[in-house]
Amino acid sequence: MQSREPNLRATASIVPLLTKEFAEIAAGRALWTMLLLVCPLVGYSFVEAVSLYSESSSAATQSPVLARSLSPLDGVLVPTFGSFYVAVTLLFPFVAIRVLGQEKESGALYLLVQLPYRYATLVTAKLCAILAALCMVSIPAVSAIAIWAILGGHLAATETLNLVFGHLLYGLLVGAVGLFAAVISDSSSTAAIMALALTIGSWVLDFTLAGRSGLSSWLAQMSLTQTLRPFEQGLLSLGLVLGIAAVIFGLATLTVVWLPPGVSARVKIVRSLSCLLAIVLALGVAAQVRTSIDVSEDRRNSFSSADEALLAKFRLPLIISVNLVPEDPRYIDLRRNVLSKLERAMPNVTVVLVNGRRSIAESSDAYGQIEYAYGGRTDRSRSTSPREILPLVYALAGLAPPMPGSGDEYPGYPLVVSADAALLWFLGGLPVLIALAWWWARRLPSIKPACLHEGGKP
Repeated sequence: MQSREPNLRATASIVPLLTKEFAEIAAGRALWTMLLLVCPLVGYSFVEAVSLYSESSSAATQSPVLARSLSPLDGVLVPTFGSFYVAVTLLFPFVAIRVLGQEKESGALYLLVQLPYRYATLVTAKLCAILAALCMVSIPAVSAIAIWAILGGHLAATETLNLVFGHLLYGLLVGAVGLFAAVISDSSSTAAIMALALTIGSWVLDFTLAGRSGLSSWLAQMSLTQTLRPFEQGLLSLGLVLGIAAVIFGLATLTVVWLPPGVSARVKIVRSLSCLLAIVLALGVAAQVRTSIDVSEDRRNSFSSADEALLAKFRLPLIISVNLVPEDPRYIDLRRNVLSKLERAMPNVTVVLVNGRRSIAESSDAYGQIEYAYGGRTDRSRSTSPREILPLVYALAGLAPPMPGSGDEYPGYPLVVSADAALLWFLGGLPVLIALAWWWARRLPSIKPACLHEGGKP
């Protein structure tokens, strides 16, 4: 019998297990309560965002210059999904914890690990249930996108899908944190405190360490909220996606390590240290991946097409020595308008901060200068504008600036419209549908025993 157990665990179908996990999470109150709370939160944010966007559009209808600054991504989608982000940060850990916490408290976990499934399969099924719950929780935010399109608002498919993808990744990361907190805690309440301590602690890191250099800058990048900012700016970073995936996979592996009830704590701790080391190494590798795609319609993260085509031909390293401290607003503008775009457009760019302390840096006459070195030539500038810096870089390479291309200017999408009627959907129609779905889902646990019995057959 013992020799057959590995084969049974390898060949048992995962479908009954998935059915059981979906039924349990759909039958719980946490998911539906969160859905009902997300509806007014997202609805109010959406209506307010549309109202402010309409006020800006009223002034921009007479000025094409002002119209170019109106992007639905910044004006409507990001504020709407910002409320969804708050709900996921504060409420979704309770949904994720229930996937495992209730079984642990009731003792059903001891029966679950005896089913003919590998521990990794059990955790994978629970992650799938968390992802399904996250998709359900995102219904109010997705419906806001649909309402914006119905009102006549513009939507760029690439930047919209990128934003939704980023929030789903963040939600799955929060769910993995909740799942791991549930497996190492004795009760669901303790797991919730641990998960919220990590998610809310990310806000503390953002507020206290933002704009600092050195170790503080590295710690600030560990904040969970940092994962959403590139997606909100219309940037799809391959390194960031790989890093998030590595952390999710690492947390799932740690959950597998701590799942077996009969293994000693010492063994689990040793295995956990190995997993943590692997996560750190994976994050180090992901940090070296600089490939990113600018999916924003207004190309806010890129130079013009002609400039990027010419910069891509540079083969020698470009070394930029910046005589500014990281918290200086000029350095922030330089990083956003020039440095980050050059790093994406050119194959070999190195940025060096000459001074790290404001007291020493500002006492120097050279403070504020940026030196550019390419192919043995150097030049200096104090500007943070690409209009002055790009010609300087081309001159160092002995190239003439490209001719400005047509069609690169973003037209903007002003729209004067009221979304007040949408509150009827977020406060009335959608909550009623959620309540009906909740009532129907209460019948799902009745099929659970049959599913598990079938899944237990070899």
